[in-house]
Amino acid sequence: MHVVKTDFGGRELSIETGRMAKLANGAVVVRYGDSMVLVTATGRLEPKPGANFFPLTVDYQEKFYSAGKIPGGFFKREGRPSFKATLTSRLIDRPIRPLFPEGYVNETHIVSTTLSVDTENAPDVMSLIGASAALEVSDLPFMGPVAGCRVGRINGEFVINPSPVAMVNSDIDILVAGTQSSIVMVEGGALEVSEDDVVAALEFAHKAIQPVLEIQLELKRMVNKPKISFKPAEVDQKLVEEINKLSLSKIAEIFTYGKKQEREEGFSTLCDNVVAEMTKGITDAEELDQKKQVVVEQYEKLKEEYARGYTLREKKRIDNRLYDAIRKITTEVAILPRVHGSALFTRGETQALVTTTLGTGEDEQRIDSIEAEASEAFMLHYNFPPFSVGETGFLRGPGRREIGHGALAHRAILPVVPLPEKFPYTIRVVSEILESNGSSSMASVCGATLALLDAGVPISSPVAGIAMGLIMEGDEVAILSDILGDEDHLGDMDFKVAGTAKGVTAVQMDIKISGVSRDILEKALRQAREGRLFILSKMNETISEPRSDISRFAPRIKSIPIKADKIGALIGPGGKTIRAIMEETGAKIDIDDKALTVQVASPEVAKLERAVELITNILAEAEIGKIYEGKVVRIADFGAFVEILPGIDGLVHISELVPFRVNRVTDIVNMDDKVRVKVLDIDQQGKIRLSRKACLTEEEMNQEKQAYDARVEQAGVEGGQGQEPYRSPYPSRDYGRRRDFDRGGRGGGFKRGPYRGGRK
Repeated sequence: MHVVKTDFGGRELSIETGRMAKLANGAVVVRYGDSMVLVTATGRLEPKPGANFFPLTVDYQEKFYSAGKIPGGFFKREGRPSFKATLTSRLIDRPIRPLFPEGYVNETHIVSTTLSVDTENAPDVMSLIGASAALEVSDLPFMGPVAGCRVGRINGEFVINPSPVAMVNSDIDILVAGTQSSIVMVEGGALEVSEDDVVAALEFAHKAIQPVLEIQLELKRMVNKPKISFKPAEVDQKLVEEINKLSLSKIAEIFTYGKKQEREEGFSTLCDNVVAEMTKGITDAEELDQKKQVVVEQYEKLKEEYARGYTLREKKRIDNRLYDAIRKITTEVAILPRVHGSALFTRGETQALVTTTLGTGEDEQRIDSIEAEASEAFMLHYNFPPFSVGETGFLRGPGRREIGHGALAHRAILPVVPLPEKFPYTIRVVSEILESNGSSSMASVCGATLALLDAGVPISSPVAGIAMGLIMEGDEVAILSDILGDEDHLGDMDFKVAGTAKGVTAVQMDIKISGVSRDILEKALRQAREGRLFILSKMNETISEPRSDISRFAPRIKSIPIKADKIGALIGPGGKTIRAIMEETGAKIDIDDKALTVQVASPEVAKLERAVELITNILAEAEIGKIYEGKVVRIADFGAFVEILPGIDGLVHISELVPFRVNRVTDIVNMDDKVRVKVLDIDQQGKIRLSRKACLTEEEMNQEKQAYDARVEQAGVEGGQGQEPYRSPYPSRDYGRRRDFDRGGRGGGFKRGPYRGGRK
C-alpha cells in the first residue's frame, strides 16, 4: 500500500492505493477530513469496434451509509442517480476526457463511490482528484494529472474548499480543474461579480491545486506501473489526397449556406458521394465497412480543418459573421394564455419556449441526499427533444445533458430570484428547446428571465447568457461570440457566461486543448460582457420590469408570521382547527415551523382574505387597554372567565363586572354570554385581568343598576313564597341569609332541589 499526503486549503488531503479494489486497472482512496471516496479506473485492452469517439463512462455513486443515513422512500436502497450525483459525474468526466490521446477508443470506466461523508468536505472535488490519481497509477494512457478545487470569496478574501456553512457568506462559488500548466474546466456561479474578479478567482484556484498535482505524480512514481502502448492509426496520405480532391471545393461551397439544415443536408450528400466513389469496386462486406469508416473519419477531419482555417484566414465564420457579432434576436412574452408566465426567445436557429409556474410551499422540491435534507423553492428544468435538431428518437426522462444544462441555467438565474420573505411562492421554470444550433442553455437563461418578468416575479435584475468559442492554431487566435453548433464541435473551447448588467452570475468552461492563457480568458470575458449587454438591450425592448400583478390563474399567497407556541393552537387537536379553516374557505394553508411563517394560498382574493382573517384571530394576542368582544366560558364564585381570542381567556373579577356590589356572578353574566371586556393587565405568567365595567357608558351603568334592583326585588318576593331566600348585597335589602346545605352549611339549611323552601 502507498500513501501520499499534502496540505490542501488548510486541511490534510491523503491519497492511498493498493489496499482496496486491486483488480481494477487503477484504484485510490481519497481522504479529506472525515470524507472518503473510492475511485476506480478500468479499461479494455482492445479498441471498441466501429467507435469514432472515446467511449468513456463516469459514474459517481452516493451511498447513504457513508453519511450514517438510511435512504428515504419505500425502497431502502440506493436507486437511480440523484440530481447531484449526475452533475458530479459530469464534473469528473469533463476535465479528464481531453487528456486521453486522440484516436484512443478503448472502453474506459471511472467509478467514484462515497465511503464516508462529513459535513465539511464535499466529495465532488475529492472524486475529481481521485479519478485523475486512479488513472495515473493505472496502465491506461492518461496524459494527466489533473486536480480541482472549489473557490469562494468571503469578506473579500479567496478561500479554497470552504465548508457549506462558510459558503453561505461567499459571493463566488466556482469549481476549477486544471493541469500543472493551465485550467481545463470551470463550473460555478457568483453574485454579480466583475469579470476581473472571476479571472482572479481562477488564478487563485489554479495555484492552490499545484500541491495536489505533485502528490499524484509522486504516487505514480511509487507505484511505477507501465502504461499500455498506444499508437494512433497511421493515416493513408494518398487516401487523404483523394478525399481532398473529391470534396474540398464542395465543402467550401456548403459552408456558405445560410441555414444549419441546408449545410447538414449538403455535407451528408457530399459524404455519401465521396464514400461511394472511394469504395467503388469493393465487394467484400468486411473490407467495404472498414473502408467506409476510414473515409468518413478522414472526410470529417477535412471538414473540420477547412472550417478552422477559413475562420482564422478570412476573419469570418461559417455563417459569415464577424468574431464578435451576435445572431438576430427576437423575443415574445405572454404567448400562452393559461400559463402564469411565458416567453419565446429566438437567437439565430436556437429557440427556447420558457414558462414560469407559481405554486405554494407544498410544491417545493424535497431533496434527500447524503449531504443534507433540504427543500428547493426555485426550480429550472431543461428539455431537449429530438425534433429540436431535426432528428427522430424516443422521449424519455432527462439525461445527463438535460440535467447539466438545466443546472447551469438555474445557477445563472438563482442570484436574482427574490427571497421567500419578499415573494412567498415556489417557482418552477421550464425551458423547452424547440430549435438548437448552439448555446441552448444560454437561450434558456434569457427565456427564463423574460418568463419570470411576465409572471410578475420581482427579480432584482434581468439575466442574459452567451456562449463563447475559441479557435487556436499556433499564434493565431479567434475568440467567437454566440457560437454555432458546428463551431462548438470544431472549436477548442466552449465558454458560457451568464450575468446581469452589473456582473457575472454563472460560468462554465470546457476546453479541448492543453489550456488557455490569462490573456485569452480576460479577452473572452470582456467580449462576452459586450455580447451580454447587447442581448439584454434586446430583451428590455420586450419587457424590462416585472408585471405589476401576477396572473389571475396563479394562486394568491399571503405570508403570516407565527410564534412557535401558537402553531399548536392553529393546527388544533388532531388538525381540527386548520382543517375547518380550509374547508370553510377552500384555501391552502402551509405552516413552516422552521421559518415560523404561515402561507395561505387561494386563487380567489375574497377566500384568501377570509382565511387570513380566521388565522389572524387565532394567532392574535391580548393587548393591555384593548377592548374585546368575548364569550363567558367558565363561572367561579370570584368571577367569570371570558374568552377574548381563540384559546385565550382572562378573568373578570366579580368586582369588575359592574360598578356596584353584587352577590353572585350569575346575577350579571352566565355561561356563553357575549360580553365586552377591557384588558387591565397581563402578568408575567400570561394571566389576563379583564374588566366589564370599564366598557360601560354612564347610561349603560344606570340601566344595569335598575335591572339588577328589579331582579333583587323580584327574588325577594319569590323567596317569601317558598323560594330560596336571597341575600341582597345591600344591608337594607337583606331579606335573609342564604345557607347552602350542599356546600357543608350547618344546621337546617335549605337544600336545592324539589325540597326548596322546606326542610328535608
